[in-house]
Amino acid sequence: MKILVVDDHALVREGLSQVLKGLEPGQTVEVLQAPDCAQAFALARAHPDLDLVLLDYHLPDMNGLAALAVLSQQHPDLPVVILSGSANPSVMQQALTQGAAGFVTKSGLSDELLFALRHVLAGNIYVPSSLSAFPEAYSYATSPAAQPPVFSPRQLEVLQLLLDGCTNREISAQLFLGEETIKTHVATIMRAFRAKTRTQAATEATRWGYRKSNELKP
Repeated sequence: MKILVVDDHALVREGLSQVLKGLEPGQTVEVLQAPDCAQAFALARAHPDLDLVLLDYHLPDMNGLAALAVLSQQHPDLPVVILSGSANPSVMQQALTQGAAGFVTKSGLSDELLFALRHVLAGNIYVPSSLSAFPEAYSYATSPAAQPPVFSPRQLEVLQLLLDGCTNREISAQLFLGEETIKTHVATIMRAFRAKTRTQAATEATRWGYRKSNELKP
């Protein structure tokens, strides 16, 4: 597993790197570090096998949300979790709305961070419990997509099989792709529909007119 940590404080990067070593017991976790967005973008291009980006909200050369937009455009299948020094509901709302796979505060415990990242790596969206104290932000961040998402041809194939009830392994076998690749596509689909589970994604897809294969017209 390979994770990119973007933070302008070396001690924070080192501390996060040590915590991330325990993300998956028995599995090697390689942590790349970048002190600013310029180096982060370069590392993301150089390592197309990245599994996750942990992105600080306050960076010296670019706002974290602006950096999120760049990463989302250049690497649409790469989940990005925003890291912030404060639990600002407005910032959380913007981050989740703009495609972040999760939002974590630096004041949280290591166990909370690991839980959030495992949740994201499983293809879900992590919404901190503190966000529930702000109903407007919470409902907006978790509400159905306001416009139909745009998918690549491959993502549409994955979505069709997801609607058919196929597991990631079954989709992998049918499309002749690795399970990790399928997992990434499913995560992208879930984020596009602002869904926290596969079932919610399927429900939203149906709402936008997507159908199971046996319901399609010949």
